Amino acid sequence: MAKWTAFPYDNTAYQYDVAALKKHWARLHAGDAEPWPKEAAVVQAWIHFHAGEFHKAYEAGLAAGAAGTTVANKAQAIYANYLEKKEQTKLEMFLEVAGRAETQQADDPKNPNAWYWQAYALGRYGQGISVTKALAQGLGGKIKGALETTIKLAPKHADAHIALGAFHAEVIDKVGKLLGKTQGADLATGLAMFAQAVKLNPTSAIAMIERANGLVMLEGDKRMKEAETLYADAAACEPLDAMECLDVELAREELDE
Repeated sequence: MAKWTAFPYDNTAYQYDVAALKKHWARLHAGDAEPWPKEAAVVQAWIHFHAGEFHKAYEAGLAAGAAGTTVANKAQAIYANYLEKKEQTKLEMFLEVAGRAETQQADDPKNPNAWYWQAYALGRYGQGISVTKALAQGLGGKIKGALETTIKLAPKHADAHIALGAFHAEVIDKVGKLLGKTQGADLATGLAMFAQAVKLNPTSAIAMIERANGLVMLEGDKRMKEAETLYADAAACEPLDAMECLDVELAREELDE
């Protein structure tokens, strides 16, 4: 595999030891509802992840076997989304995550993040090749189904609510409300998903960013003011780890443009 780009910001504040990670775990994982790991090797992989050492987290996760699949998938997916420069490599990484998550579903069907990371990876892949193309390939139903399964298994999974809101918004934005219905996309459901995500994880910069984008996609310019406020709130968030730092920096870049 190609060399991974290093996390580009100071990560001093995100280097947790086991005790500190355990203390902050609930807040750090309010988005993905991931339980505290039973295996020391998996804890170590998460320590790498939160510090922005995504390649180390990916390798340590894979080395830890089935219990490390989720951290490996999250590390690779977040890295690909934010830091991978080559478009082709990024798309390949997303497909790899989706494939691993599908295998994980077969082995551990009640694991919410086995479904979530498949949906996330396919969703980002779809954005990369174009949403219209992804829908034509039948990815829409797969993404929607995996996210609904995630929420059924973990009703407090804020990130799945965000992603499902984004699914409804992207589809309606690209093909319109009428054609969107054939893909199972619905304006009211999209808005409700975004609202629930922010309720479940009120300090999440990415929830604010995706909700801002979704409001404009679903309801146009009349929601622009609200979207701008959400971006400003996201930019003012205090990140607790490397992933949150990347979310906050994304909001700041958008505001500067």
